[in-house]
Amino acid sequence: MTNPTLPSTQTPESVQHSDTNPASASDGPSDFDAQAFRTALSQFATGITIITATGADGRRVGVTANSFNSVSLSPPLVLWSLAHKSGSFSGFQTCTHFAVNVLAADQEHVARHFAQHSADKFIGIETVPGMGNSLLLPGALAHFECRKRSVYPEGDHSIFVGEVERFAFEQKAPLVYQARHYWHSMG
Repeated sequence: MTNPTLPSTQTPESVQHSDTNPASASDGPSDFDAQAFRTALSQFATGITIITATGADGRRVGVTANSFNSVSLSPPLVLWSLAHKSGSFSGFQTCTHFAVNVLAADQEHVARHFAQHSADKFIGIETVPGMGNSLLLPGALAHFECRKRSVYPEGDHSIFVGEVERFAFEQKAPLVYQARHYWHSMG
């Protein structure tokens, strides 16, 4: 008989555990296993988004992100996070608006394109102008056009909160990411 809280393919012996206190990771050298922590986090299946904006210097920026989340219905707020070391960070820091493009199952190539380092990630990518110089990607499952409301630095990332000013969506299958793999749902 298997443990009902585990997927049927796992036995209690196959589950990896870490007894390290995560709070100690910020206190300096420790035995906290950051790679194992990252692997554990990757088990959470998420949708994939491309966040786009135009920085104050006019440079278009875009990143693949799975850290997107709703915050509030009234007012309508969403959030996502970005590493401080990202080449797009300054553009998102200085923009007034950003767009969240939720990718459809047939857009894995777009997710991979924006996940790579490139001086101009928009070469060869069709876009439609969005509010505040954000960029919308045709074919996306949903678009959220947001006024950047606040930015909260936390650890090695910053959390961007946006107030949704306009949105659109279609009923079709999403692109899903789990355990460092893309999954094409049947919708």
